[in-house]
Amino acid sequence: MALIHGGDIEGYVREYGHAPLDFSANCNPLGIPRGVVEAIARRALTADKYPDPLCRALREALGAFLSLPPEYILCGNGAADIIFRLATALSPRRAVVTAPTFAEYALALETTGCEIHHHPLLPERGFELEESILPALSGADVVFICNPNNPTGRTVEPELMDKILRACHESGALLVVDECFNGFLEDPAAHSLKSHLKDFSNLLILDAFTKLYGMAGVRLGYCLTSNAGLLEKLRGAGQPWAVSSLAQEAGIAALKETEYIRRSRALIKEERAYLIGALRQAGMIDPYGEANYIFFRSDVTDLTARMRRQGMLIRDCGNYVGLSAGYYRVAVRTHEENEALIAALHKALAEPAS
Repeated sequence: MALIHGGDIEGYVREYGHAPLDFSANCNPLGIPRGVVEAIARRALTADKYPDPLCRALREALGAFLSLPPEYILCGNGAADIIFRLATALSPRRAVVTAPTFAEYALALETTGCEIHHHPLLPERGFELEESILPALSGADVVFICNPNNPTGRTVEPELMDKILRACHESGALLVVDECFNGFLEDPAAHSLKSHLKDFSNLLILDAFTKLYGMAGVRLGYCLTSNAGLLEKLRGAGQPWAVSSLAQEAGIAALKETEYIRRSRALIKEERAYLIGALRQAGMIDPYGEANYIFFRSDVTDLTARMRRQGMLIRDCGNYVGLSAGYYRVAVRTHEENEALIAALHKALAEPAS
């Protein structure tokens, strides 16, 4: 079975008999917080009972953390769960999705037969989202924007995001903004539309505990909107116990990990700069990233396989709509791990062409 994402550690272990260093999944390099591990262990003692289907305590904790009403929040089994619920609940006729971007948007929309307009992000423009998207919004039922974008690592200019939001509002389109990597930015608030939720009922924001809190295996995401009718449709489009009691407890505990987040952002800022410089010195083309991953191009089109032989998993981005062979993404990890990545890269580049 071909996998479209990174993070297939099990596949590597079955092939090589030992674990790799995984740079293909963009999760917090500090790992899951200790307080979250302890919360999951405590909650496991009551796992014989069904979880709260409405995630009341978690939504209250999130509401307090985000300074938003709990009524604005729906929790799910990761952000992907909510993306697929959205497609099922709305069955949109036409959608606008940038290219390249996170594959799940199109995958979910395709299950309902939606017509998808892939708005191209151009390499000669640094893959930046520009005002050329505004005319494409006309006639769309739903618009997906990933900010910062995955895999390119670029944020959208706040002024343009405001124009997109207002254009969608005027045309009646739902704007879905994926902010799952927002917490890794140097100034998260400057690139978030959370402050617009109250005034725009056509706005839905996706976020998750997956990346920032290193909780990919827990499966916990959520969406934010002031549109009560939309939330009710999304709730009805999924299973009633989508979020386990262990995941709910983990989320509540994670929101208390303020020192963990401070250390994480400091580490990412320093190591991102190091990794961009080291990749550039190694001959990689245009390495860039504003969050916790670096996007780049190489003339070596089998770099993923070469790095795999070196014990490193990196994300081959050739299967993204709008990209081709030679584009890659690597996570920002600890300095020791990042040094190991660069050392392995030099060895991989020295391999003879296959």
